[in-house]
Amino acid sequence: MASLTGSALSFARPVKAISIKSSSFSGLRKDNVAFRLQPVPQRFAVCCPAKKETVDEVCKIVKKQLALAEGTDVCGSSKFQELGADSLDTVEIVMGLEEAFKITVEESSAQSIATVEDAANLIDELVAAEAAKAK
Repeated sequence: MASLTGSALSFARPVKAISIKSSSFSGLRKDNVAFRLQPVPQRFAVCCPAKKETVDEVCKIVKKQLALAEGTDVCGSSKFQELGADSLDTVEIVMGLEEAFKITVEESSAQSIATVEDAANLIDELVAAEAAKAK
């Protein structure tokens, strides 16, 4: 998101802000442009959390599929790659989720799953779509 106000140009991002200070944009030179990087508070976040039961079940399946140690913490923000999963492990996780939740995950949707929360959100969407079909 960019806004242009007067002579300042800034980009609002959760981590960094870039501003250009100049009295006019027509005479920009190296010596009259300044860049400052500073933290910017996050303005808003879009969040559609999955049901807690779904996240808990996905965590349990991920732990089982990856044969993680008993003390390993797996939560909604856990990334499969950080847990040591490769592409084959991810396919096996998706197959385990399909079996546990009695759903079918399309290949294109399966490729977008990177975290436990991603998987739980997708499962809730697919379960809701199946329930709507059944009516």
